[in-house]
Amino acid sequence: MTSTIRMITFDSRDGYALSKFWEQVTGYTEDPDDPNAPEHEENFIGPSGGHPGLLFINVPETTKTIKNRLHLDLTPETPRDEEVERLLGVGATLVADHRTPDGTGWAVLADPEGNEFCILRSDAERSASERADS
Repeated sequence: MTSTIRMITFDSRDGYALSKFWEQVTGYTEDPDDPNAPEHEENFIGPSGGHPGLLFINVPETTKTIKNRLHLDLTPETPRDEEVERLLGVGATLVADHRTPDGTGWAVLADPEGNEFCILRSDAERSASERADS
């Protein structure tokens, strides 16, 4: 037997605000039958199609003190560099830039509470690179 990932949970200082940030990153939405609210201890957003969603739970710790031991790698629909700029504009910060002059690599960003995630090349960028290598 195996287990299925139902959701990925973030411990948060402000789960509501963090869910709003991640809505902009992923395009996920709250459940219209159970909408998120600032006073909720738990705020959930998810995609359609039964894929795992993201749950943001308020916890009493006030600051992050260690590096993430788990992070998300995200493939944007638009070119990687455009997505990095878009996310910086909605509140992410650049933690490390591993993009290379030949167009490969990735960028490490952090959400407003310091949770790190990577922006990889888009599928179109990967396909173009593979065609060029052939």
